[in-house]
Amino acid sequence: MVSSCLASPATARGGSALRLQFQPRGCRVTCLADAGGAGSGGRAKAVGGFACGLLAAWAVASAPSPVIAAGQRLPPLSTDPKRCEAAFVGNTIGQANGVYDKVLDLRFCDFTNDKSNLKGKTLSAALMSGAKFDGADLTEVVMSKAYAVGASFKGTNFTNAVIDRANFGKADLEGAVFKNTVLSGSTFDEANMKDVDFEDTLIGYIDLQKLCRNTSINEDTRLELGCR
Repeated sequence: MVSSCLASPATARGGSALRLQFQPRGCRVTCLADAGGAGSGGRAKAVGGFACGLLAAWAVASAPSPVIAAGQRLPPLSTDPKRCEAAFVGNTIGQANGVYDKVLDLRFCDFTNDKSNLKGKTLSAALMSGAKFDGADLTEVVMSKAYAVGASFKGTNFTNAVIDRANFGKADLEGAVFKNTVLSGSTFDEANMKDVDFEDTLIGYIDLQKLCRNTSINEDTRLELGCR
């Protein structure tokens, strides 16, 4: 069964103003307490707090990110001889927002059948084009804003992973397992998704509609996803 999940902005507590401080890697959001007070009453504070929450959510969502836009050139391939091994440590700063201090360049690296070094790692904002993860164990990884266009994930295990706003365009995902995986905002344009396992995958309705446009998904899997 595939679960559909939607997120809503949280209400700020006791705040009615928003301060945005733009920084090199994003913006800092601060909700300020209402100085108007007495005449406005509790309702004004509540409305102000809700507005602040909405604006804060907008600011976070629109903050600069390292996602590669269509037509934008990728940075030159890293010359670090140990750049592939960096995946075994992961991006220790990025987490879900994909912000990083150094590019995690895994392009053309070969992690075929790696069963231990990648589990639970944070690969946010990683560049994975042309890399091979066939048969690898990527359970519980965090792949927010990863760029995996043209990469190979045949039979890769993504169980319990968090894959948010990743680009899998033209990737080979045949037989990949997304059991209980969070798939939010990720794209799979022209990817090979034959025999992919989506058991208990968490995916939003709009993302599901986009996923269902991929004609390589098996008929049985389409029924499981609820594709129309």
